[in-house]
Amino acid sequence: MLKKLLATLAVAAVCFGPATVLLSVAVLANPAVAACAPGSLIVGPIPDSLTATTKNGETVTLNRQQLTHAATIITVGSQTDGVGRPGVVIALMAALTESHLRMLTNTGTYPESAEYPNDGDASDHDSLGLFQMRPQAGWGTVSELMDPNYQARAFYGGPAGPNYPSPRGLLDIPGWQQLDPGEAAQAVEVSAYPDRYQNYQPVAEAILTALTRPAPSGGGNRGEVVVPETTRVVFPLPEGTWVRTSPFGWRIDPVTFEEAFHSGSDYGAADGTPIYAAADGIVTHAGYTGSWGGLIIIEHTVGGERIASYYAHMWEHGIYVTEGMTVTAGQHIGDVGSSGKSTGPHLHLEIRPGGEGQPAIDADQWLTDQGAEGITGGTTSRASCTLTGGGR
Repeated sequence: MLKKLLATLAVAAVCFGPATVLLSVAVLANPAVAACAPGSLIVGPIPDSLTATTKNGETVTLNRQQLTHAATIITVGSQTDGVGRPGVVIALMAALTESHLRMLTNTGTYPESAEYPNDGDASDHDSLGLFQMRPQAGWGTVSELMDPNYQARAFYGGPAGPNYPSPRGLLDIPGWQQLDPGEAAQAVEVSAYPDRYQNYQPVAEAILTALTRPAPSGGGNRGEVVVPETTRVVFPLPEGTWVRTSPFGWRIDPVTFEEAFHSGSDYGAADGTPIYAAADGIVTHAGYTGSWGGLIIIEHTVGGERIASYYAHMWEHGIYVTEGMTVTAGQHIGDVGSSGKSTGPHLHLEIRPGGEGQPAIDADQWLTDQGAEGITGGTTSRASCTLTGGGR
């Protein structure tokens, strides 16, 4: 059987090229690779506006902020096993119907909701956010539901969702793939107006087409990857878990005891402490790399500027992303370790304006300048793809 399979792949190499066969072999060796490979749910540039037509003929124009929320829904869907494009369309239909893709407060019921970034106020029961989820129905706290990333994760649900098994997300609805998309949205939202979701299906599909791009080919150039503007910037370690141990700049190297320039900011933390992506972006490197030890590099766009963030010294088994993955700010991408040139568990963080390989700046100061949000432990999801291997 194996000989026949290898012979088939050899023929495929002639017909389709080596990149296709290498991917096929990788999928056979590790099915998770298929889910981790860059695909049609990679978000590209976000336009300033988009006009589309609903099923009943109404013209809808969405602004950049609304489309940025749509990009978050798409990105979270791309990272959630079992969702795919059909699930993302359903989520977009639901958010369009419930909030017109706006993060809505509800100051009549929750005055504190106005303290979070928002796009306006509403007053439907105790509903909040993009999907108008209700704290009283168990969807989450006010602070959680005023986070677009959390709302998207809650809508998709499933075993990795924040509310599993109840309230039910899309993945918790038996046979949702066989339902009409509007019926699937209604099964999650349980609205008093169940027929209204179908009206936004053409708009949802137009958004998905406009915001995503085809998967890059095997011969593609990494530099050609378009990275959308981030929705936020966060501190890469949970609040209360770290201490600053070595700043950016000249210092006495703790291994060689010679004066050397330190291109990152070090944060001491316990082995296994979660490391979060500092901003939305695309992973360009994930693996063991010499003195860096376990290293993740993510390319972002922040304030219109290309930025690369470097996270170093993880154990190999503590890396949860692979090259080409799209990640969101605050996503659990790895764990603190002490591999490579390291004297103890810590995160070595670098920020490089201009992208990978460009000169580093003071990462600690950059986070301060960006107003990086603090994250408490347990409020983020781990990336769904894992790079296996032993620690060093």
